[in-house]
Amino acid sequence: MHTVRILLFLVGWVFAGFTAAGLAQPDPSQTSRSASTSSFETKKVLKQYCQGCHNEHSAVGRDTGLTLDTLNPERVTSNAEQWEKVVRRLRNVSMPPAGRPRPSAEIYHRVASWLEIQLDAAAAVNRNPGRPAVLHRLNRAEYRNAVRDLIALDIDVSSLLPPDTASYGFDNIGDVLGVSPLLLESYLSTANKISRLAVASNPAVKTTEEVYRVSTELTQSDRLDGLPFGTRGGTLVRHVFPVDGEYEIRVRLARGGLTGGDYGIVGLREPHPLEITLDGARVQLLTAGLGLSVDGPESRREQHDRYKLKDDGLHVRIPIQAGPRTVAAAFLKRPSVQVESVRRPFLRAMLEHGQSHELPYIGEVIITGPYDPDAPEQTPSRDRIFVCRPTSAANERTCAERIIATLARRAFRRPVTDDDLRTLLQFYEEGRQDGSFDSGVERALTRVLVSPSFLFRVEADPPGVVPDTPYELSDVALASRLSFFLWSSIPDDELLNLAERGELVDPENLEQQVRRMLADRRSDALVDNFASQWLYLRNVSAVKPDFRLFPDFDDNLRHALRRQTELLFESIIREDRSVVDLLGADYMFVNERLARHYDIPHVYGDHFRRVSTKGHPMRGGLLGQGSVLTIQSLSTRTSPVKRGIWILENVLGTIPPDPPANVPDLKAKNSDGRTLSMREAMEAHRANPTCAACHQLMDPLGLSLENFDAVGRWRDVSESNEPIDASGSLPNGTAFAGVAELKQVLLAHRDQFVRTMTKKLLTYALGRGLEYYDEPAVRRITRAAAVQDHRFSALVLGIIKSVPFKQRMAGANGDTPLAQE
Repeated sequence: MHTVRILLFLVGWVFAGFTAAGLAQPDPSQTSRSASTSSFETKKVLKQYCQGCHNEHSAVGRDTGLTLDTLNPERVTSNAEQWEKVVRRLRNVSMPPAGRPRPSAEIYHRVASWLEIQLDAAAAVNRNPGRPAVLHRLNRAEYRNAVRDLIALDIDVSSLLPPDTASYGFDNIGDVLGVSPLLLESYLSTANKISRLAVASNPAVKTTEEVYRVSTELTQSDRLDGLPFGTRGGTLVRHVFPVDGEYEIRVRLARGGLTGGDYGIVGLREPHPLEITLDGARVQLLTAGLGLSVDGPESRREQHDRYKLKDDGLHVRIPIQAGPRTVAAAFLKRPSVQVESVRRPFLRAMLEHGQSHELPYIGEVIITGPYDPDAPEQTPSRDRIFVCRPTSAANERTCAERIIATLARRAFRRPVTDDDLRTLLQFYEEGRQDGSFDSGVERALTRVLVSPSFLFRVEADPPGVVPDTPYELSDVALASRLSFFLWSSIPDDELLNLAERGELVDPENLEQQVRRMLADRRSDALVDNFASQWLYLRNVSAVKPDFRLFPDFDDNLRHALRRQTELLFESIIREDRSVVDLLGADYMFVNERLARHYDIPHVYGDHFRRVSTKGHPMRGGLLGQGSVLTIQSLSTRTSPVKRGIWILENVLGTIPPDPPANVPDLKAKNSDGRTLSMREAMEAHRANPTCAACHQLMDPLGLSLENFDAVGRWRDVSESNEPIDASGSLPNGTAFAGVAELKQVLLAHRDQFVRTMTKKLLTYALGRGLEYYDEPAVRRITRAAAVQDHRFSALVLGIIKSVPFKQRMAGANGDTPLAQE
């Protein structure tokens, strides 16, 4: 009955009439900056170079919504949105188009600077911090992290909760994180499962089977990172054991993709020792293929019969205490004097295509149990939850109140009210009547995890605020914004204590907390959630290069490509480096698999290490990383268009127009059947006037990366077997040849990259898209960071101290009062 009550309450609460007003921004200003350009000169420059296309009578003016003949430079602040568009084009030097008369670089800078001064001064007086969604639902990553930090239970919720909708490049945008009846049911079932795992009040749980499958594209011919030294292949899984008891760990060997079933165990031509470990300690040494004999000639059918079920003995049943444990299974690596395999032409095993292999691989690890279960006394979750234990029936209620109040305060990210505690204690009493003290706590925890105060970040206008005016966030609301920005999780006790005392807003305290939080490993969330979405790293696992053209591309390489970029971004955070190093770093991270892919010698082992780019300068920074290059390619060839768009959007901050309908495909060959190089194919494509306007912006950038093939390997000849022409140019006409010169040109315009990254980071921090009134804030953040060499901490501190982050615009009619829980 309590399940129905929770679900009905949750539906009613969520759909109780909340209103979310748009978005907003603001910022300070730099009124003291010198300006040598007057409104008269600005008008003259725009008339000479821009109004010929951007006027109210032209198609360009109507399509872009930018009609400069109707704008008056003497009243810049009266039409800030339009003037911000002008500033953006001037700073990007994207207008007038290449080939048309252009002003000098000095004039570009002077006019843009003068306009920025006017806009920033107006923004300082009339602040507009924007208005994110009143109800901001936690996305899956935030939910998982919040549960981890609340009750010390890290559980993958991707199979329990539906995927989140993304907008503006991120899946934490409040306006699109909707709620459906299906999602509410998922939250309830997930809360029940998590509570049972965390508290384990009832040891009589059903015996279940959990299967962990190993990708058939994972090559297991050597040691894999994270597994014991001296082993080969295998897998490592993190499993939460619900209660104390006996569990069976079973290993199933990989079968060939074309044979399947119990036949076709690959590489099992002789016995192979296999080790099973628990939390790094060996629990059993087994033998795969025990009893095999290779003497005498055999038919293929006889071999199949002999191989059949030769992994049926690869299991062990042992007592395991409840809680999160690490289970690993791997083969012992043979001494180097024994030949384990013959030379193969490719690195990838290609088991999914039925290709045989010289060594056996692990296909699955199956964990079954519990058998003879018993209630656990101590687990990380129980230690976190049970801040007290009742010594008698008389003090059970007092202890329950303390446990529940502590959980609710951390989960709700605010002080707990009497109404909060009263509601939760009702659920505790129901659970206590049905079972033990622990059962009551478990029931109350379930209620906490489905509470709207946990599932949603609520930013309702305070009483008495004047509509349509900015106001400072409370310290408690600021603490939540800060923790979900840097940790994608709830505030910890130190941050929450400071906020409840009203001391977080103090500039010195705020900066100290930011630096502490960046130093904490929980800030890895910036890599996992911000960088992985901004740089499309989440797409690496989905790329499928044609295995006939790229037979070495396997899961090991996928992991290495993604991990290399993650480690680069992580080094920027941990070492507080300049974010410009993302473009021009003189170091990189590689393991043996990736080094072989890049043709870098003398790197051995599956673990990653930092190496200098000396001798491989094209590999320094994002433009030379296989992750970016592979994601922005097609399965059979490179894509200068995708690569060019990536540079425009993520480095130069220029959004290219959407392609027209019915775009013709590239021609791979000319009329006489000769294979065209990618440059020749793109030139033929641009001959179509419909395509030329956009492609002249994207193609020169993308073609400069043609020395990298579709999976990021270096090459010197093109598809036509001729030397690659990697020359290109920026939208402003600056020419370069190849990725090395492109990198130098971009580094010379580093302010554009820093401004682009700042916008991405601010969007992620606010959980909403940026608008024109946010541009003054972006400028102030980047100018302040420039003084500190664009260090990552400077950008983060600039964002956290900005008006959009610390303030909020009041709604026109106020917010609907929160429904009582």
